[in-house]
Amino acid sequence: MKYIQKGSEPVQLTEWKALESEDWKPEYRSMGNQLKNGVKNSLMQEQGYLCCYCERRLRLDDSHIEHFIPQSNEAIDPLDYSNMLCSCQNRVKKGEPRHCGNLKGDWFDAALLVSPLAPDCENKFLFLADGRIKPLEPGDPAAKTTIEKLGLGIPKLNDLRQKAIEPFIDDVLTEQEFQTFVTAYLQPDPDGVLGEFYMTIKSLFGNFSEL
Repeated sequence: MKYIQKGSEPVQLTEWKALESEDWKPEYRSMGNQLKNGVKNSLMQEQGYLCCYCERRLRLDDSHIEHFIPQSNEAIDPLDYSNMLCSCQNRVKKGEPRHCGNLKGDWFDAALLVSPLAPDCENKFLFLADGRIKPLEPGDPAAKTTIEKLGLGIPKLNDLRQKAIEPFIDDVLTEQEFQTFVTAYLQPDPDGVLGEFYMTIKSLFGNFSEL
């Protein structure tokens, strides 16, 4: 899980909320697709175009706005941008396993859910060369519960992480070439896009990076 540093809410959301009057109150459910897509684009940019939980590549048509603290919690404002993230899996195909925000749903426990909005989230998980994910500290209940509640350890994600790891175990590369390869992967491209499963690669190979 990669730390997400939140920025200011997008201008279009600010302007839309400013239209509030005696006759109309802005509500999350009344956001149109154009506004939602604008918010999603802003969230995706903040996250390096990676899912807030599993770090798969995000696509506008297969992602959703995730409220870290669920909307069902009456204490939160559903339009509070600081509580919004972008998660993968908008619509789940038949037979496809749910994970990330889609699996989390309305579940929330501040003591047991590792937050990608907390800098120390990057030090909570251990990634193995076969793609599996485990708590970095075996006795950490929050890391263990987060993996379970978000489905981060399902075979689908393990396989995808392993595929992301495979190019890094190529014996053909020289030490310098490997160092350059790792360094390039851990840097965003000119459009701000990060490599998939960023923290998996950083955890396993970050020591070889020139960063």
